[in-house]
Amino acid sequence: MSLENVDLNSAAFSQEESERDTLTSTLTGFDILSTQEHNLEADQLLRDGIELYQKGDFQTALVTLQKAHLIYWEMDDQAGAEKALEFLGKTCYSIGEYAKAIDYSQRSLTLAQRIKSYLSSVTILGTLGNAYRHLSEHSKAIEYQQQSLLMAQQHRDRCGEMAALNNLGLAHKAAGQHLKAIECEQKALEIAEELQDIKALRQILKNLGNAYYALELYDRAIFYYEQRLELAQKLGDQRLEGQVLRNLGNACYALGNHEQAIIYNRQRYTIAESLKDLRSQEQALASLCISYDALGQTEQAIDCYEKRLQLARLLSDQRLEAHLLGSLKAACYVVGDYVKASDYSHQQLAAHSGS
Repeated sequence: MSLENVDLNSAAFSQEESERDTLTSTLTGFDILSTQEHNLEADQLLRDGIELYQKGDFQTALVTLQKAHLIYWEMDDQAGAEKALEFLGKTCYSIGEYAKAIDYSQRSLTLAQRIKSYLSSVTILGTLGNAYRHLSEHSKAIEYQQQSLLMAQQHRDRCGEMAALNNLGLAHKAAGQHLKAIECEQKALEIAEELQDIKALRQILKNLGNAYYALELYDRAIFYYEQRLELAQKLGDQRLEGQVLRNLGNACYALGNHEQAIIYNRQRYTIAESLKDLRSQEQALASLCISYDALGQTEQAIDCYEKRLQLARLLSDQRLEAHLLGSLKAACYVVGDYVKASDYSHQQLAAHSGS
């Protein structure tokens, strides 16, 4: 989303089974194919693999890209092999296989530098930096992102520069260098606005909000989250809108602004209901319970606890159910509803004995 960071790569869309590093042939009939047919087959496999990667079908993409790479390698087609390895690295990164992503990307980078494919090098360096960040190797992550940024600037690749700045910001944030992260993300934001890149804007605004949140500068975090919320609403992306409302609710709670936190979490709950997302409904209600309790509005808190209890039972979450029965018992005692408190106490005992 906890707040998660999303990476930008300049040459492909990526949102998020390990494969063997040594590739073996799974194709047949090589001896009867002409060189031209080899090229056509490899090129089609590469196109298919990239399309599968972009659609998020990572396992099929891995197999397809490996087939393409094998043919390019047998033909000593360095440009084709470089591109197949580049997307193999991206695909492994997307499924969390960071060591394999590094291996494929390093091999791809060697070829890209050999054939002077500078734009590919920008993207590959970014993948390497992102993978090392996930492995908590912060100095390497920063080093690769700085190389990616420098190369993008040298070749006037504005999209690559924006991605490198964003990813460098993420690397600095992971290393605890939040002010440097904000500096990078601000520069990335300027380029995203210049390019009118909506997808990039969504990510960068989130990362800026998260960096300020980490510094406990909640007003600044809210400023960027609200811009991201406006984008989500313009795009009609309800799932994204719900995620941003969660961030806004958390930031308002951290400021002690429980009234505004309640407004955001009620909006979040309504969206989760429309999406029939039971877990998000329960989480929104949990945030509402906290704010109502903080304001001493116990009756409203009880209403949210009871809705959460219904959801816990629908989700077959017995641990949550037992916890909520205890909370309801305590809340009912606070308002003097001893009959309900006793009823919830008996249900709690029954839940514990049944677990």
